[in-house]
Amino acid sequence: MLTHVNTTELAVFLFFFFTVTAIGFIASRWRSSSSHSVEDWGLGGRQFGTLVTWFLVGGDFYTAYTMIAVPGLIYGVGAMGFFALPYTIIVYPFVFIAMPRLWSVCERHGLITPADFVLFRYGSQGLASAIAITGMLALMPYIALQLVGMEVVLTQMGFTGSTPFLRNLPITVAFAFLAAYTYSAGLRAPALIAFVKDAMIYIVVIAAVLFIPPHFGGYQHIFATAATRYSAQHPPASLILRPGGYSAYATLALGSALAAFMYPHTITSILASANGRVIRRNAVLLPAYTLLLGLIAILGIVAVAVGVHVTETKQAVPALLALSFPHWFVGFCFSAIAIAALVPAAIMSIAAANLFTRNLYLPYLSQGATHSQQAQVAKLASLLTKFGALVFVLFFPTQYAVNLQLLGGIWILQTFPSIALGLWSRWFHHRALLIGWAAGMALGTWLTYLQHLQSSVWRIGTTAHNANVYIGVLALALNLTLTAVLTILFDRTGIARHADRTSPDDYLRLDKQSPREAALGSPA
Repeated sequence: MLTHVNTTELAVFLFFFFTVTAIGFIASRWRSSSSHSVEDWGLGGRQFGTLVTWFLVGGDFYTAYTMIAVPGLIYGVGAMGFFALPYTIIVYPFVFIAMPRLWSVCERHGLITPADFVLFRYGSQGLASAIAITGMLALMPYIALQLVGMEVVLTQMGFTGSTPFLRNLPITVAFAFLAAYTYSAGLRAPALIAFVKDAMIYIVVIAAVLFIPPHFGGYQHIFATAATRYSAQHPPASLILRPGGYSAYATLALGSALAAFMYPHTITSILASANGRVIRRNAVLLPAYTLLLGLIAILGIVAVAVGVHVTETKQAVPALLALSFPHWFVGFCFSAIAIAALVPAAIMSIAAANLFTRNLYLPYLSQGATHSQQAQVAKLASLLTKFGALVFVLFFPTQYAVNLQLLGGIWILQTFPSIALGLWSRWFHHRALLIGWAAGMALGTWLTYLQHLQSSVWRIGTTAHNANVYIGVLALALNLTLTAVLTILFDRTGIARHADRTSPDDYLRLDKQSPREAALGSPA
């Protein structure tokens, strides 16, 4: 099972991993309440302040797979991989403006999921169900990719086996612990673990960018060497973005920014905040993670320059760390990456469980379910979600998860008109939104399929004048156009709209409602 494992690396890795596991179980008593509800288990009771929210959102937005995939992409293709940086800059002004409005209306009416909001805003159970199913579909490969990130570092450490059982035993045990403490503590577990995870990641990245380059001639030599080696690749990559890549770079950044906070797990972290001011403060503070991401991305260039050779780009950063640091610190680095997989995987499984419970189980299977029954269903759904992701990673090629994640980003972008635009206006007709959503989903899936699920970029234009555009943006354009045209058509032909159960004042609160207001409110 263990091949060439250094005992020092292994000891350090296991120490930090089991320390974090213990913290996960302790979290069940942290800020706990007597309430047995989805709101308490799945949103931590909506009580997280600025610091906790900062770590929580950072924990689910900047994942283990981000640490592996972003520098790995840059290792493989060069400058194009840096599109992940501008999109994380674009997204935070949107968070500052839009997310307090979503928190306000959801807190006022006791809403747990984005699909809950859509149901209250548009009165359409069909549209809400479509939003919920889209979120669940987009999350499953995302959870699987966290397992892939953990698997990469375990393999680099030498956790291999002569049989599939032995090879997959460590990752199975790790996710069993994750499932246990998430079941017990809910969102409190990843919120508490995120403190440790982020501190460890910052230490790893700062150490890497400060101490690795001097050993290999400094940054000037590294960038010069990387530029030469990129140009020698087949097909050639580039250290500087070429003009032919501008449109792909820009649309990937824009589309990713619009999609980022439509994912159910990022919305879950937002709705767990104590008030709207916490969200605004975090929109100002979270760009610190963009700086961290930029430093992580540079490691892809460093790996190229120092001559790291791997069979898959996802192995580049672990191989670079193993090459550059003493064994004890390599164990620390690998434990940081593994823990960085646990936090987002927990939040994602909780978000998927909230969607299933509130927007599929409650309306279609058990309309009279009590709050405690809903919480129990959510816990079980969270376990099944993790189990499904684990089975996917163990029995299907990793590339399948990567391919489905490409589709997941395109799919979740199609919820933008219903959720984000719905925070300001109810001009769109609910039937038009549903048809626009279906058209965007179909176009995005079809174009990605024509690319053999290998790329999320599509070439448009003539032979002489063409551009590569992110498929998610193309699908969203069709979605919005069709939705707008059909809204006008449906209104003119007299097709009735459902009632809007929100009011303008619901979107403007920055603090929680008083107990009296809660008693007079209309919880979902």
